[in-house]
Amino acid sequence: MTHERLSDKILSALEFAIYQEDKEVAEMLVNALELSMTRKAGGQEFVERRDFPPAIETALTKYEALKNKG
Repeated sequence: MTHERLSDKILSALEFAIYQEDKEVAEMLVNALELSMTRKAGGQEFVERRDFPPAIETALTKYEALKNKG
């Protein structure tokens, strides 16, 4: 078994959904990615204060461009 995190797998799927210009699936994957990155980080009132890794920032930027396209 590899030592990849769930967020790594979701990021890979998100990048592929963006490549295929599948807005609906990409949106679900963004939500799953955000959940996987923050779910065990604090209580109900937790606010994310760390930066996402560059690969995730890039994917989120590309997702926003796709979402606003056409």
